[in-house]
Amino acid sequence: MERTFIMIKPDGVQRGLIGEIVKRFETKGFTLVGMKLVAVSQELAEQHYDVHKERPFFAGLVKFITSSPVVAMVWQGDGIVASARKIIGATNPLASDPGTIRGDYGIDVGRNLIHGSDAIETAQREIALWFPEDELVSWESHTKSWLYEK
Repeated sequence: MERTFIMIKPDGVQRGLIGEIVKRFETKGFTLVGMKLVAVSQELAEQHYDVHKERPFFAGLVKFITSSPVVAMVWQGDGIVASARKIIGATNPLASDPGTIRGDYGIDVGRNLIHGSDAIETAQREIALWFPEDELVSWESHTKSWLYEK
């Protein structure tokens, strides 16, 4: 089953939106297989945003993500990567549809509350970066038969 990495950024944590964000994924029917509150180190932040290291906003991203704790999570389910991106909304909250996390709670692109992997390969890299394998729990919800026909 497909997995994705989701991170509630410092602004989401500081604004008390952890429960609301988790609820969106639970209500959809996805399974939480890893979750932790993390004070992000400079090194981890730089590794996470490595693809942006040559861009002018890289230093600002690193500074922001290390400014306060984040909630790192791994969610599992069929089509989770693409579905999570829809639940999250567009990078710029002002361009996000109502009903998405960013559309409902965000205003500024620099404070867009949440990160979600953009592809299966990215998810695999990010999950490995944030979670040792022994921190992930494989389990099956009793609701699986009510969510999946197969």
